Amino acid sequence: MSALILDGTRIAQQIRSEVAAEVKTMSEAGMRPGLAVVLVGHNPASEIYVRGKVKACEEVGIYSEKITPPETASTAQLLALIEDLNRRDEIDGILVQLPLPRQVDSKKILLAVDPAKDVDGFHPMNVGFLSTQRPGLVPCTPAGVMEILKRSKIPIAGQEAVVVGRSDIVGKPAAMLLINANATVTVCHSKTHDLPAVCRRADILVAAIGRAGMITRDFVKPGAVVVDVGMNSVTNASEFQRFFAGNAKREETFRKKGSTLIGDVHPEVAEVAGALTPVPGGVGPLTIAMLMYNTVKAGKMRRGSGVPELSRT
Repeated sequence: MSALILDGTRIAQQIRSEVAAEVKTMSEAGMRPGLAVVLVGHNPASEIYVRGKVKACEEVGIYSEKITPPETASTAQLLALIEDLNRRDEIDGILVQLPLPRQVDSKKILLAVDPAKDVDGFHPMNVGFLSTQRPGLVPCTPAGVMEILKRSKIPIAGQEAVVVGRSDIVGKPAAMLLINANATVTVCHSKTHDLPAVCRRADILVAAIGRAGMITRDFVKPGAVVVDVGMNSVTNASEFQRFFAGNAKREETFRKKGSTLIGDVHPEVAEVAGALTPVPGGVGPLTIAMLMYNTVKAGKMRRGSGVPELSRT
């Protein structure tokens, strides 16, 4: 048996098309949604992420602005910038790219973002809305996980779900979304006793711990749906052999680049799971698609018009 591969790239493309149609309608009504991305200093990984976000905005027709304060920016300077963006009516979404430089109080900056423009869904007010099932902005990656499950017609209500990882960005909101969809949810972390046994109970297993290939076949109940949120780089040849020995396509990539991507789930899980999200091409593409969706949603909610519905066909 080999797991059904859940194609995140295809699903992300569907969502982007739906978002582009919404943007067109809004723009024709004089309400083109706008996203401001704040990128402080020169972190190469952050620069790549931001480029991807700006490009996605262009593709779906969202107005975007990239603001690049210097590496030396102070907390006070960034607070003034956020205050200005909060006031600007043509900006519906504000995204502060993390990590921020050491001298900046990141928590203060994120708290300063108007919750109605918090397209990352990190503001305590949006976290509260999510936990009490009120309409708000939901973190992009966990929202993407739910879209993969729903669009792949995977039943959630009444299922046992296990989330490995308790971060504020993925683990906790993913658990909350699954609870809201009527799953029975267990959240695991580094202090969980007998982690493999707890994971084996899962009908839906969400891996979000940030450790390469940690979830092996002993963690997975045969036929379970496994969602791999991890994104880790393998650069060591012996580690590569442990995960990908005999995979000619991966070997070629590794030889050319000196690295390859792996999630938190070991490739051998494909032999046990019923369905699995690949890395790359699984949850990753959904994160930016849901950011586009959140920007449109923020624009509509701020103007009191209906929240955009995703078709999930």
